[in-house]
Amino acid sequence: MNLPNQITLARIAFIPIFMFVFLYPFDWGTVSVFDSEIPVNHLVAALIYAIAALTDWVDGYIARSRNLISNFGKFLDPLADKLLVTAALLSLIELDMLPAWMAVVILTREFAVTGMRLVAAADGTVIAASPLGKWKTVFQMVAIFFLMVHNAPFEGMGFPLADLLMWIAVILTIVSGIDYFWKNKHIFKDA
Repeated sequence: MNLPNQITLARIAFIPIFMFVFLYPFDWGTVSVFDSEIPVNHLVAALIYAIAALTDWVDGYIARSRNLISNFGKFLDPLADKLLVTAALLSLIELDMLPAWMAVVILTREFAVTGMRLVAAADGTVIAASPLGKWKTVFQMVAIFFLMVHNAPFEGMGFPLADLLMWIAVILTIVSGIDYFWKNKHIFKDA
């Protein structure tokens, strides 16, 4: 297995770690970040999540720069992103930090696109992530990070950056989903 795929698998391995720290708070207290009080376990979990999210860029960079792009990587990388985002969204809902409807919109698109990829794979076609899909992932991951840290440092300024980023992520999720299905509608021609 090549290095980019190993890094992608490491991203998946981070999921239970950040979820455990985020959802099962220890008495670590709170920390003040620019006039925002954040539970220490949320800050630690957000940092673990951020490291995991950054591996998405690292594995892609290594794969492209060393010509290590593989069909397995094209399938595994977006799957790892979806698992990471799904775990984070469900964790945020569990703690009443995200409206469930936003997560449902995001997860519906993720399952639909994954289903389309599976149908395409059955015919020997691999559908790689599109640029719009990559931007959607970036906005989702950044929005989730700021939600996990309770919108710090922007909470103290009264600017709802986390909410704004999540709205952009939801809109990009819908638009990129439509884009995937439109560009790959030929996959369903025999359905």
